[in-house]
Amino acid sequence: MVGHGTHVSGTAAGSEVRGASLFGFSRCTARGVAPRARIAMYKACNTEACSESSIVAAIDAAVSDGVDVISMSLGRMDGNPAFYDDVVAVAMFGAERRGVFVVLAGGNSGPEASSVGNVAPWMTTVGAATTDRVFPATLKLGNGAVLTGQSLYSVKAQGGTSMVPLVYNFCEKYGMTPDNVMGKVLVCEVDGNDVESGIYAQSAGGAGIVGVRSEARFLDAVDAQAFTLPGLTLSYMGRKKLEAYMSSVPYPVASFGFSCDTVTGENRAPMVAGFSSRGPNSVVPEILKPDVDARRVEYNIISGTSMACPHVAGAAALIKKRHGDWTPAMVRSALMTTATPLDKNGRRILDNGVSYGSNSGVDEETCDNATPLAAGAGLVLPRLAMDPGLVYDLGTQDYVDLLCTLNYTTEQMRRFVPGTNGCARTLPGGAANLNYPSMVAVFDSHTSARTLTRMVTKVSVQPEMYNVTVAAPAGVNVTVTPTTLVFRRQNERKSYTVEFRSNAVKPAGAWEFGHITWENRKHAVRSPVAVLWKN
Repeated sequence: MVGHGTHVSGTAAGSEVRGASLFGFSRCTARGVAPRARIAMYKACNTEACSESSIVAAIDAAVSDGVDVISMSLGRMDGNPAFYDDVVAVAMFGAERRGVFVVLAGGNSGPEASSVGNVAPWMTTVGAATTDRVFPATLKLGNGAVLTGQSLYSVKAQGGTSMVPLVYNFCEKYGMTPDNVMGKVLVCEVDGNDVESGIYAQSAGGAGIVGVRSEARFLDAVDAQAFTLPGLTLSYMGRKKLEAYMSSVPYPVASFGFSCDTVTGENRAPMVAGFSSRGPNSVVPEILKPDVDARRVEYNIISGTSMACPHVAGAAALIKKRHGDWTPAMVRSALMTTATPLDKNGRRILDNGVSYGSNSGVDEETCDNATPLAAGAGLVLPRLAMDPGLVYDLGTQDYVDLLCTLNYTTEQMRRFVPGTNGCARTLPGGAANLNYPSMVAVFDSHTSARTLTRMVTKVSVQPEMYNVTVAAPAGVNVTVTPTTLVFRRQNERKSYTVEFRSNAVKPAGAWEFGHITWENRKHAVRSPVAVLWKN
């Protein structure tokens, strides 16, 4: 946890620092998203853990102090409980009632389905996307083959180090002794912290470390790590080549090459990071999560949704500065409906979490486009979010109606609204009719059609007319009524309905995706759409 708080705070609102780098890597001018915003930091964790009571106390203190935005890069490791049993969700509900925009990391348990955390609809949940920076290092094998991996080892060796023996090792702390690692390069299957294994190897006299990955990722993606001894991380494909060499000779050897360069602009980006937690929402599948993706920051070359979350917090701070009267839901809507599903070259954002169990290679033709279950509405674009045209607004009563729709008891409801006497109403048509910027329609054995209702609020000043365009999910007919919305004044509201009708037979658990966009020459208000066949 050391440095986590300062890292994410700097990302959200850090002042400009010229020449920032890590050991000379990625040297640039670094600044937070909202560098003129004020930062209040609340300690909720120690080096061992983050107790729920401390987290709630920090949230309550922030609300009491009058903050505008809460950014929390923390998550559960044991799945999502019901909202009434999730003390963080309850505390964040209290923050939302006071007008505080709350943004939380979706978690780093991807690419497994339903791994996304912090899924309450009053939270803005953030996934992580990759940058186009790589830090190449090479491993030259005794047979002359050269494998390229990534490393932040900062001692240049462009001509290569001397050839030293390669050995397999489990790379556990107490399994590395001078007798078995002295003067050797250890090959370790460590899908977590290669650096920690390297420290243990170095203390036992190891000459270097090669971390290898157990799963293939698109474009052989791996994370760069700051080794304290000569070391690099190889992808799954590189691992296969290394294993083939080591099994072909009795005494395998290798040498390292380190140019200590930062290479940009050569990779497809952004892509949804393999570790970024995925939907669907395990508590309320009708509420699409994550909401958006943001690029993971790498000031300290650390990757995670923890680093993506404060990007969105900083963007929210900029929006709140310009639109101080907007509700948290309006801010979230602006971020979501202006987000892009396209990468820097105008192609669909890809999912880097796709795994392959063979060594046949991975190319763009075999890699899947990122769905809203991975990328949410897409990559946040702060400049566009300042002027979204239309927003989907929600208030406390809307969330209360959702909780009532989930059949919460009076006692459970009082955790959110103390003193309530129970539920007066529910959402007509179920949880999917919460006025959320994204939409999920669920088909079951009883129905092949669903109708959802949404209401938009015009936040732009001039009169405008919007026409709808629809990209229907495969196997579904989508009808939007009306197809045109005309607004004559600011803050005017209009409602519309969307009918989803299944025209195909799909297996239980199948998902399909599309989008609905209200647009004119100035604004494009895009909502991701997901359809689930539950039967």
